Amino acid sequence: MKDRMFISKTPLRITFVGGGSDLKEYYSKFGKGSVLSAAIDKFIYIVVNKKFDSKIRVSYSKTEIVDSVDKIEHPSVREALKLLGIEGGIEIVSISDIPSGGTGLGSSSTFLVGLLNALHAWKGEFVSPRELAEEAVLIEREILHEPGGKQDQYMAAYGGIQQLEFYADEKVSIKPVISCKETIRDFERSLLLLYTGIQRSSTEIHKKQGESIAKKSENYQKMVEMTDEAFASLNNGDYESIGRMVHENWMLKRTLSEGVSTGEIDRWYDTAMKNGALGGKIIGAGGGGFMLFMADPSKHGAIMDNLPELRRQHFNFESEGSRIIYVGD
Repeated sequence: MKDRMFISKTPLRITFVGGGSDLKEYYSKFGKGSVLSAAIDKFIYIVVNKKFDSKIRVSYSKTEIVDSVDKIEHPSVREALKLLGIEGGIEIVSISDIPSGGTGLGSSSTFLVGLLNALHAWKGEFVSPRELAEEAVLIEREILHEPGGKQDQYMAAYGGIQQLEFYADEKVSIKPVISCKETIRDFERSLLLLYTGIQRSSTEIHKKQGESIAKKSENYQKMVEMTDEAFASLNNGDYESIGRMVHENWMLKRTLSEGVSTGEIDRWYDTAMKNGALGGKIIGAGGGGFMLFMADPSKHGAIMDNLPELRRQHFNFESEGSRIIYVGD
């Protein structure tokens, strides 16, 4: 299999409610964490191919050509190759539909899940979505000790619209939303995804969140309870009530840590709400990246007209998680 080229395709994600409760600092001490998220049709592609010599070439925002795995600067690539026992003679290239850093769409975990999928295929191995997610969590949280939660890895691996529940024993429950296509389509059409142009690192925000969880545990609990309500509403076709919950969730989340929101983000949010949005939030840890608003489609024009500095990103939900889309002859 190592003489063939493999390409994986892995979706990015948006989160509606519960974001932050997937941090270990919360779910391991204060009860289960829970998020309601959806994969979207914006992807990261990973190309893996045999290199003509024994070296390793990795191309992302920069290109590395090294003699051994230990010399790779990109931490996720280095540790993925170590985990899978790949020592050299390989080329890895990544391509992303969306800027690959600081957007809040889970790009770093999506990259890693797609990389692991492609590397396993290159070795002739099939792995399940759960195995991909667990390996990505192992690398990011246990080996590299990067701060953050666990939802991104599971959403990248599974796709769809899911309620993910996180337990103190590290088990993760995946509950797909089951609703008619018309309801999901109406929900999808109500959403506005707007790029702020601000790229930021989530590392410091996640670190501050982890440090303040004990003081904010009641707010986290309210957000977790809201995911159950939102999950039931979407399953029952009552998607409009989710707008209120997304708003309440954002009001809670912006109090969790310094840096989640800014004066500029608050101004954008207030403008959208005054022009017909039912609710909204910053996607991801906060501080920048993409904003998500829910509103009747008839209100979208007014919201956009009053937020000219923000760029709309059209999208659809994506039902599939990471998969191999090309195998060379």
